[in-house]
Amino acid sequence: MSEPPAVSRRLLLGSAAATGALATGMGAAAPSASAAGRAPRRKPGQKSMIGVPFDVHGTVRVGVIGLGNRGGGMITGWAAVPGCTVTAVCDIRADRARSAADRLESKGNPRPAEYGGSADSYARMLRRDDIDLVYVATPWEFHYEHGRAALLSGRHAVVELPVATELRQLWDLVDTSERTRRHLLLSENCSYGRNELAMLNAAHDGLFGEITNGHGGYLHDLRELLFSDTYYTDSWRRLWHTRSTASFYPMHGLAPIAAAMDVNRGDRMTTLSATATAPKGLADYRARFVPRDHPSWKETYVNGDLVTCMIETARGRTIRAEHDVSSPRPYSRINTLAGSRGIVEDYAGPAPTGARVYVEPDHSGHTWRDFEGYRKEYDHWLWRKVGDDAANNGGHGGMDYVLQWRTVQSMRAGLVPDIDVYDSAAWCSAVPLSVTSLARGGRPVEIPDFTRGAWRERRPGLDSAPTDMPPLG
Repeated sequence: MSEPPAVSRRLLLGSAAATGALATGMGAAAPSASAAGRAPRRKPGQKSMIGVPFDVHGTVRVGVIGLGNRGGGMITGWAAVPGCTVTAVCDIRADRARSAADRLESKGNPRPAEYGGSADSYARMLRRDDIDLVYVATPWEFHYEHGRAALLSGRHAVVELPVATELRQLWDLVDTSERTRRHLLLSENCSYGRNELAMLNAAHDGLFGEITNGHGGYLHDLRELLFSDTYYTDSWRRLWHTRSTASFYPMHGLAPIAAAMDVNRGDRMTTLSATATAPKGLADYRARFVPRDHPSWKETYVNGDLVTCMIETARGRTIRAEHDVSSPRPYSRINTLAGSRGIVEDYAGPAPTGARVYVEPDHSGHTWRDFEGYRKEYDHWLWRKVGDDAANNGGHGGMDYVLQWRTVQSMRAGLVPDIDVYDSAAWCSAVPLSVTSLARGGRPVEIPDFTRGAWRERRPGLDSAPTDMPPLG
């Protein structure tokens, strides 16, 4: 085992049907704890992708699969990154591909090729020879299929949350990445949030002492959008609440905390236990605001309003990851990190940064302080470099564009990605493992070691060293 981190200067983180069966704990679909934790052997010739850099790309050519709310909103960001061009767009609805191409062309970008009209349109797009990176923004049940197909076609893939919904799918993405020598990255934009990256730097510098616990989540009142007839195509997201008990989407809060704890880089998540409240929120909203002739009245909701995952790590830390989109509440990702000498809490009130902090010896008197001074001190180099562009070119406060810029920069400069397939699989394993734990009355289940033992070695991740975007041609 490698040595623990050096002391810092201050001290002197399948398919819808198959998923539905797993989600309700039916039959053999839910693996045993020992099976969940066991790492299958690599096949002959298969090697780890840890530390493997991208090949150098003069220009990164992106193909997009899925042009609904998320995919349609991200295409202009990809096209705005220096040295990146969107060469092809695809959606099962051909009119969306056409609209996306129109929008890019109207902004002065080369018009991308259009694919659509059938469920296999993406396969036809992947036969092109002018795509280096595939961005997947389809509904959850298709992420595994589309991400895997991108790897098998010889492309790198950036996949929206979650990259897969079953353990066997997560393992297959790890193995496929290792066999094809192509990277698959979770499009975890919140890991690139300004507060989150400053928190990461502060934690690694020892501001909070020895880190002991963290708390993150995705708390977002989506009830109005879930019952909209137009926002989520074919109501795909609401329908997940009728067939799965999973914590669908905790990664926005889990990933930044795991990064601050050096998960997969000196520590790893070992067990998960889940609890869930009763599924009351969606039915209550429907009763008050949805007409009786709406198709949702034929639905029964089984997903708990608040699903909480308690995660333990090999180094004895705990992470509490939550998911709630069914309750009336202000938006929050929680984003709390605590240690032996202090704590930071995000989404905590009217302070300029939205975050508050209390650390010794700087503070005393049991009084919170604003995080602003520390955010300036620990501001990540990515935000110092592209913060202004991020605000102009990306949603969610600019972190979408920071993720896109960093991905393209890593490919153009031939760098190792900040987030790899092992991080992606570990963070997304909360989806199927929460189901298994709930089916077992909340008992802990083992979290697989997707790195197959390599988690013990320290290596960079989101705490990357400053680098420049290579100059254009």
